Amino acid sequence: MSAAYSIPAAPVTVSSDIKRSEFITCIAHTPGREAVMAFIQSCREAHPKANHHCYAFIAGAPYDDTSHGSSDDGEPAGSAGRPMLNVLSHSGIGEITVVVIRYFGGIKLGVGGLVRAYSQSTQDGLKELLLQQFTPRFPLWLRCDYSTHAQLLRRLPEWDAKVEQEHFAVDITLCMAVPSALRDQACQSLLQLGCQLCDPPA
Repeated sequence: MSAAYSIPAAPVTVSSDIKRSEFITCIAHTPGREAVMAFIQSCREAHPKANHHCYAFIAGAPYDDTSHGSSDDGEPAGSAGRPMLNVLSHSGIGEITVVVIRYFGGIKLGVGGLVRAYSQSTQDGLKELLLQQFTPRFPLWLRCDYSTHAQLLRRLPEWDAKVEQEHFAVDITLCMAVPSALRDQACQSLLQLGCQLCDPPA
């Protein structure tokens, strides 16, 4: 069963100076890897002269390890991306990307200093982040006649459901997005209404 989780409600940018290096932390809501890559690229374009654009992301649910990733972007291996991802992994936030941009100030921090700097920069960004709750939804395709359609729409709040697509012909084929926890209840009620579960239209 897919549980609800927090996602970023708005982008955040914070900055700090650590031993003359400037660290700029940018955070955004990124639902999927395509959004992750687009956000990272936008940060590179906004700061083309920065020495490093290190990042960590969770492209999906926080409990889905396959959606996690990170990069040191030229910093010593394991000194930036992995510590950033460790902070994200313990935050319980999904669909999030953090990019920490570093302008080198001339003083080397060492691997331990870099781990602390990138971890702290990520934590500082998360402290400023506004969150909203996201409930994963299961797509449910069904077919009904026109008289049943009106009854179905009235009962959507009962299943916390949203209509994603509708196709009108002799009858109506539609796709509802239903929270996973309410899927079985919705299916049973829909069948009682006279709806038929079906495959997506070709």
